[in-house]
Amino acid sequence: MARRTLNTDLRILSGNANLPLALRIAELLGVELCQASAGAKGGYGPGRFPDGEVSVQIRQTVRGKDVFVIQPLSPPVNDHLVELLILVDALRRASCREICAVIPYLGYARQDRKTTGRVPISARLVADLLETAGVSRVLTMDLHAGQIQGFFTVPLDHLRSDRLLARHIHTEHPDWLGNLTVASPDLGGVWRARRMAKRLGELTPKKKELPMVVVVTQRDERDKKIVVKEVIGKVRGRKVLLVDDILSSGSTLATATTELRSAGAKEIFAACTHGVFTPGSLELLAGSELQAVLVTDTIAHRDEVRKAPKIEIVSVAEFFADAIRRIHRHESMTDLLASTPT
Repeated sequence: MARRTLNTDLRILSGNANLPLALRIAELLGVELCQASAGAKGGYGPGRFPDGEVSVQIRQTVRGKDVFVIQPLSPPVNDHLVELLILVDALRRASCREICAVIPYLGYARQDRKTTGRVPISARLVADLLETAGVSRVLTMDLHAGQIQGFFTVPLDHLRSDRLLARHIHTEHPDWLGNLTVASPDLGGVWRARRMAKRLGELTPKKKELPMVVVVTQRDERDKKIVVKEVIGKVRGRKVLLVDDILSSGSTLATATTELRSAGAKEIFAACTHGVFTPGSLELLAGSELQAVLVTDTIAHRDEVRKAPKIEIVSVAEFFADAIRRIHRHESMTDLLASTPT
């Protein structure tokens, strides 16, 4: 069998959720981004019929090809989900060899279990919809809960951002590393903060895991506000890096920052993978005592986010391009899929 080359057997397609990221990934892979419509944003993403329905026509042959569809399920989540499903359906009917849904941010991931009666498990429903549409593989980053991987029966490659963010801090902000403690803003994210503490420790001269603390918070069910119970660990006189996966309203980070300052923290930074930035979040963060907030570009950021003085964006394009290249060539993903520290 002839060796499959990267350029002739690979196709990269994008929805409208994050065209800049898709274009950068395609550029890094040395391929052109496929057009999916004649009229939408240069023809790359799906268009719309006059009644608002999604219009898709893949304008390049994909028969027998490996196609990677890049589409984070960011707001408006339902629009982007339907776009992805229709793109996948079009590709399946065009006789692709394999369809990999590249979903840097998986929407509905926070609805991964029943916390009370008569509620859905929406993350499982999204997995079922993707597989029914025809997805044969999924590539994503920092799922809100690891067990979501089990909702899929097709292969799922789960990338982690901790190494990427740790290297960025080491390169661009080495001054943070002196006297630094890593903090989780809630009990559920302890494992995430520990990974970062381990990664950053590997980049320090002593090669030792950094100390870690936990801010114990609870959401009041009546007004949905975050209430801090206590800080477990010592932060007095130290710099603190808050680590979380999703930055949505900013209330969790802002509340944790206030408590850490009260406990004596000297400077406080944050590193979050997915910057959703709902209305009011930038103002809340600007008024907090956070010094800086790192987020990735798994979600396309509007201009006001890019211009916000405390926000710094770290690109995941090279990381995803490397993962796509390895999947396409059937190469090992082991060193990209970092294991949980022991």
